[in-house]
Amino acid sequence: MIDEIDVVLRDGRTLRAYDAGPGDVDRVAVVWHHGTPNIGAPPEPLFEQAYRLGLRWLGYDRPGYGGSTPNPDRDVASAAADVAAVADALGIERFAVMGASGGGPHALACAALLPDRVLAAVSIAGLAPFDADGLDWFAGMGESGAATLRAAARGRRAKEEFESSGAAGDPDFLPVDEEALNGDWAWVIDVVRPALASGPAPAIDDDLAFVGAWGFDPGQVRAPALFLHGAGDRVVPSAHSEWLSRRCPVAELRVAPGEGHVSVLRHSPQALDWLAVHVRDE
Repeated sequence: MIDEIDVVLRDGRTLRAYDAGPGDVDRVAVVWHHGTPNIGAPPEPLFEQAYRLGLRWLGYDRPGYGGSTPNPDRDVASAAADVAAVADALGIERFAVMGASGGGPHALACAALLPDRVLAAVSIAGLAPFDADGLDWFAGMGESGAATLRAAARGRRAKEEFESSGAAGDPDFLPVDEEALNGDWAWVIDVVRPALASGPAPAIDDDLAFVGAWGFDPGQVRAPALFLHGAGDRVVPSAHSEWLSRRCPVAELRVAPGEGHVSVLRHSPQALDWLAVHVRDE
């Protein structure tokens, strides 16, 4: 069972939060950071394993998605204050974070900016900063994803025009990604559909945040961090996680041969095992 909670922030905005272990104070909380475009319901394919490991899933809709109030021109760093508010509302002091795809940078924001609260961080197929020194940011990226992010780099007006033009193509998925979506990770479709129902605005805000100043340096992440990526990923090339892993002081990199942007989630049970070990060590 997942409890849905609306958390009212000091600025009057509302965040829709999800708690897959309501009242289970003995378990270590893991805050799930969803992809773009998704809602923030935690990953059901990992519920049983998390329970066995003594973990409790939380999640939230980023601003504009699902039940959360829009927050135009937000940066990636803003996720830290939002997550802190959700954790405070649930009476949780310390927690781990895990993010996939567009959720990866937001998970890192929490680890960097809430160092006394975040125990460990996992980023799966996440982006590096747009201004990452020495990284050819678009290299290896598929045509569709590169086009939409290049539009974002030209500013909000260009990005909105791009989205309204119908120019956006199909996701740059590999056949293994399609297999995962039609198999053990079909859950992804369940969180994409309601996100799309909100229209393009929240995903536009996400993309603008990714190519803008993040508001923090990944090198600020002091908690143990795991970067998991598919070697064949054409949505976010694995070079992004490679770059991030070199910047974070306590980091481990795992690049899965033959995996794409979605199929790499098949390795997330091992990432959850890693997380359980590192939250116990803190």
